[in-house]
Amino acid sequence: MSAELVSILVLAVVFLVATTRSINMGALAFAAAFAVGELVADLDADGIFAGFPGDLFVVLVGVTYLFALARANGTTDWLVHASIRLVRGRVVLIPWVMFALTCALTAIGAVSPAAVAIVAPIALSFAARHGISPLLMGGMVVHGAQGGGFSPISIYGSIVNGIVEREDLAGNEVLLFLASLLVNLLIAAVLFVVLGGLRLRGRDVAATTGTTATEKDGGDYDAEDGDSDGDSGRLTPARTATLAALVALVAAVLVLDLDVGLCAMTLAVLLSACWPDDSRQAVGAIAWPTVLLICGVLTYVGVLEEMGTITWAGERVGDIGAPLLAAAVLCYIGALISAFASSVGIMGALIPLAVPFLAQGEIGAVGMVTALAVSATVVDVSPFSTNGALVLAAATDVDRDRFFRELMVYGGVVVAVVPAAVWLVLVAPGWA
Repeated sequence: MSAELVSILVLAVVFLVATTRSINMGALAFAAAFAVGELVADLDADGIFAGFPGDLFVVLVGVTYLFALARANGTTDWLVHASIRLVRGRVVLIPWVMFALTCALTAIGAVSPAAVAIVAPIALSFAARHGISPLLMGGMVVHGAQGGGFSPISIYGSIVNGIVEREDLAGNEVLLFLASLLVNLLIAAVLFVVLGGLRLRGRDVAATTGTTATEKDGGDYDAEDGDSDGDSGRLTPARTATLAALVALVAAVLVLDLDVGLCAMTLAVLLSACWPDDSRQAVGAIAWPTVLLICGVLTYVGVLEEMGTITWAGERVGDIGAPLLAAAVLCYIGALISAFASSVGIMGALIPLAVPFLAQGEIGAVGMVTALAVSATVVDVSPFSTNGALVLAAATDVDRDRFFRELMVYGGVVVAVVPAAVWLVLVAPGWA
């Protein structure tokens, strides 16, 4: 049995053990990375840790630290109230507000994880308070981010269009953007219906929090979980400073192109220095189990990359004689691997792999590139991707183990269904 096949089987065992036993999958993945790296791939510690996602570690810790501070001082409560006022208390519209917000952020140039990091804690806080499925709200945030992710001025769009130009392939920037937007919009609509979004019709904040008719008519909407004095609707110095920090985070990421994790960590430290009591609560609220889970799994994926398993899998696709079948397999490989790794990295590897098939003229380049791009990004709802991890970390007042399993199952459904759907629509007809 080849080393590559062994590494894949070990990954399957890690999933099996983690889902049947109460063991953090990240801890299992670290142990598997050590065993496979040392015994199978002959890697030293440096080779094993080469795949440790240091940047994602900082993103998860920094963002959850900053928003833990925001929860501790009531800023997230204030933001929830602002969202409620925006839609005049109609709960059914809130998930779509979150979808539109993340879509707009990525469409104008925000990196998808940055947009999710900014919006997810607010969205999940609202979901917890008003009995909305966290999977629904998290999915709306992630699919919104991916919906705008391929605009011609976006990060993903610029990268894919650049690869297409470098490989001298035919491209269509508008089709790429609209296809991604439409696919994610349709998925969000299905998710909305299946997870009870329609049952939110006719409900408003007054019905879910006990706000009186007078308060509702006044548009204040400040009775929240017993907060009868309306404190969550007032701006204190700590909340004002936290809001300024959130605005600074958005500006730093979108305008100055700074790292979202390092910026969030720095802003959290500054707020902690000013309000140390809030900091003591916030440090304990950092999503450490989620950090361990994600970093462990991605470290193992890094071992797979170091030992050539990812390349090996791609070469096996090259042995397929039928171009249409090979195209479908590439879409599935992109979706499956991207559920555990960088979507941008996967697109950068898969599009060049498709060039030999495209050169035969039996597959349209525009449709194939678009199908690969959508397949490799729509699966970011997986809890092992950056966006899914941020949603998991942002969830409040939920059973995290159960929510993790829900995200994993939902991610599996997306991986199983979407590549086939986009292949059928974009590749099989032979669009140019």
